[in-house]
Amino acid sequence: MAFSFNGGNGGHRGRRFGAPAAMSEINIVPLVDVVLVLLIIFMITANVMEFGLDIQVPSVRRVQNTAQDLPVVSITKSGESYLNDKPINIHALPAGIRARFRNATAVYVRADKQTPWDPIAQIVAELGEAKYEVKMVTAPMDSAREPR
Repeated sequence: MAFSFNGGNGGHRGRRFGAPAAMSEINIVPLVDVVLVLLIIFMITANVMEFGLDIQVPSVRRVQNTAQDLPVVSITKSGESYLNDKPINIHALPAGIRARFRNATAVYVRADKQTPWDPIAQIVAELGEAKYEVKMVTAPMDSAREPR
């Protein structure tokens, strides 16, 4: 394929032996169309893709009073653990429960709602390894609606 410019051949632009003239420019209109369509597709799908879950923890209804005389493990916002209002190490928790509550088979775990999940998971895992049933303490629906 040959290219010719406006010189030569007596004004016949790019014709050699009656062949049509070859285009010497790149047509970028289809390229721009494809790029714009891809841009629109990515803009639409970017809003759909989320990198996490929005979980709203439900408040619970008060059904009946099932309070038992069990040990209570409390976890503060900073992750400190307490066994019935006395500070305790997470790893000494099963031994502390056995020493203070000889016949306990279950434990209440009460955590602040702003506590990170890691300390809660560690305490539940320690109590599970020690064969204690873990009962989570929640707020009734009436008091859970009030912002704190």
